[in-house]
Amino acid sequence: MTATPQRTFRSRRRWRALDSAVGGLALDLGLYGVSALFAAVTAATSTLPPHRAWGAIAAVGYLAAALTVTGQLLVRRRRPEAAGLPARAAVTALAWATATLLPLAVLSIQRAAGRTDRAQEEVLVVEHAGARLVEHGTPYLGHDAIAALSPAEQLLGYTPYQPGMALFGLPRAAVDAWWTDSRVWFALATALVLALAVGALRAGAAPTPGRADALLRGVQAATVLPVCALTLATGGDDLPVLALCLLALALAAADRPGRAGVAIGVAGALKLFAWPVAVVLICWAATRRAGARTALGAVGLPLAALVPALLVDRDALVENVLRFPLGHGLVTSPAQSPFPGHLIATLLPAGRVLAAALLVAVGAATAVRLARRPPRTAAATALICGYGLLAAILLMPSTRFGYLLYPLALLVWAPAVTLPGTPPRRRPGDRSLTGFPGKCGAQPADRA
Repeated sequence: MTATPQRTFRSRRRWRALDSAVGGLALDLGLYGVSALFAAVTAATSTLPPHRAWGAIAAVGYLAAALTVTGQLLVRRRRPEAAGLPARAAVTALAWATATLLPLAVLSIQRAAGRTDRAQEEVLVVEHAGARLVEHGTPYLGHDAIAALSPAEQLLGYTPYQPGMALFGLPRAAVDAWWTDSRVWFALATALVLALAVGALRAGAAPTPGRADALLRGVQAATVLPVCALTLATGGDDLPVLALCLLALALAAADRPGRAGVAIGVAGALKLFAWPVAVVLICWAATRRAGARTALGAVGLPLAALVPALLVDRDALVENVLRFPLGHGLVTSPAQSPFPGHLIATLLPAGRVLAAALLVAVGAATAVRLARRPPRTAAATALICGYGLLAAILLMPSTRFGYLLYPLALLVWAPAVTLPGTPPRRRPGDRSLTGFPGKCGAQPADRA
């Protein structure tokens, strides 16, 4: 055994020891306690009004969850059922309701009552996109239409998402009410998709020790983790995309490559962040002779979503989906979190070129990794996606702190999609990448 696998084994063992300490309650308490502190600091120091409003409410919710876990620790010996997995799941639901859904509802109601500082820009962008979809058949404004807007409105004129995201703006286009706020529909979609992911994992294999705990931890990462809770309550467009990525990995773990392709394809029809996950998922499916079946949904659905917008106004599609994200729009993206890529791009000579080169290098290294050792399990797929996205987010010249929700949730989700049994082994001398019969140690995938 080499040094690297030994270090990996030791790190995994330490994580399991921490995760299972006092029946999982120790990490629960740490999660809710740190989250309460984060929310309180956000309420006191954030320069964004929606974030301050979220923090004021969420701090109380997280504190209530932390106190509840403290009570579980005190009674766990006399009443073990009060500190068991169902009780921990109930506390997770309580934390999500009080730290995410309650602030979301309050902000939506206040916005409907006339407050203009109760939503981030992406909420308005998605709702405007929905209205344009109804009126013009495309969610995008063309270059000339955006140029005709006042300078203060040009940023909101851009829709840097895939066409499917406009569907979340349709309720607002029909009725002006608090419950048609796009964040409400983001939350409903997220809850539904996560429920499907949990159901797929619970039905995918016989229960094994620690698996249910790992699944609960994965759900916590996608719901009550502050970066996810804050994002959903104030903006929200990333959470359905993340949930669909997690569902795709859950379906992969359940040996449903076709359905996994559909799930990641729907995510890709909403936002570009899902496309790297789709590539890795297709590589996983190729080792099971199901690459084409997975690619049909993973690639076909996003392309199909682009067709109507392409037919209605091709230039508007290119302006919003390509030029603006690449920094060639009429205005620049406000995503300027001080990660290494942004600092390199702004502080060093030829910094943008250097940052772009580093980003390309990460992509090339990931491609080589996929070519030489394609992932053979859903857990390996989740880890590659998580670490790859983390590196990309840190090196992108224009990025947001909130984008970290993707790699964090994917990395925590990996243990939840680890199924019992030994993954297929590469036969000696077999270096094939295609996943055709008899290659890559491929296993037949006879289920959708």
